[in-house]
Amino acid sequence: MPLQRVSFYVLLILVTVGFVAVVLPFYSAIFWAVVLAIIFFPVHARMEFWLGDRPNTAAALSVLICLCVVIIPGLIVLSSLVQQGNLVYERIDNGEIDVRRFLHQLQEALPTFVRDRIQALELNGFDTLRDRISSALMQGGGFFAGRALSLGQNTLQFFVTFGVMLYLLFFMFRDGRLLARNIRTALPLSDAHTLRFTTKFTSVVHATVRGNIIIAIIQGSIGGVAFWALGVEPALLWGVLMSFLSLLPAVGAALIWVPTAVYLILVGSWAKAIVLIAVGVLVIGLVDNLLRPPLVGKETKLPDYVVLVSTIGGISLFGINGFVIGPLIAALFISAWGIFAEEQGRSKAGEG
Repeated sequence: MPLQRVSFYVLLILVTVGFVAVVLPFYSAIFWAVVLAIIFFPVHARMEFWLGDRPNTAAALSVLICLCVVIIPGLIVLSSLVQQGNLVYERIDNGEIDVRRFLHQLQEALPTFVRDRIQALELNGFDTLRDRISSALMQGGGFFAGRALSLGQNTLQFFVTFGVMLYLLFFMFRDGRLLARNIRTALPLSDAHTLRFTTKFTSVVHATVRGNIIIAIIQGSIGGVAFWALGVEPALLWGVLMSFLSLLPAVGAALIWVPTAVYLILVGSWAKAIVLIAVGVLVIGLVDNLLRPPLVGKETKLPDYVVLVSTIGGISLFGINGFVIGPLIAALFISAWGIFAEEQGRSKAGEG
């Protein structure tokens, strides 16, 4: 390889690493601008068709639609979640909610053999167990209080990141086709492999964001209304938590409503427990089975265990962005190894 070519590749790597380092502080803004552009690009294409040769106006209207449909409602829900969690934390901290008394009542409601079993676990009695649970609840409430304080302190940073995202989203809509074409040209892959990867990328983004979030919102809304109707407070907090947990397949919202139903049974509220179990099994549980096939599509659906592990791993590494990044990486991983396996199979067949 000529020295000039090697030098060019070294320079290409260096400037790429430098550029990534420069834009890394805004990776969330860039990531969500790309995701929203992919999700709403069919809407933008229709806007372009209606407006004719006015790409700037079409892009601006598409950004406005994203603001009204997704961004502003999402910010309202997140703000409500933090406020509700902070309120619960303050009520626990002020003694308005006595966690130890609540756990004592729960202990008294347990059958004798269950209490004896817990005593046999060498947890140094129920007092120690209550202290551990109380500490865990206080830490969870402190997390929401910390998020509220962090949001207040980082208001400028939030608005800068938010503005960058909207600015990039405008150009993603206006110049998206050109950018995608340039990326496909620059990728050092064959046309077939490039098409396969780009198709998988867009399909997984659609499936994860459009399908899973719609399902999660519906399940969380149903759960929150059920909690409100049954007098389980704070219903908004539990409903939003169910929405987030619904992003996890198999377990999802059941992590909230199942323990609540068990508690209602233990304290003798059998009617409320039966209603909650019926709503959880017959309504919340069936939403996933009924809506996932038309919203996600069988051709883009990853195995549930892969989605579960990749979502949890993605969230642990990338925060809230991980619920998209995790499954996306998993899908590209499976697609890449699928291509490799196919080529190896053809190679061995040719040798045979």
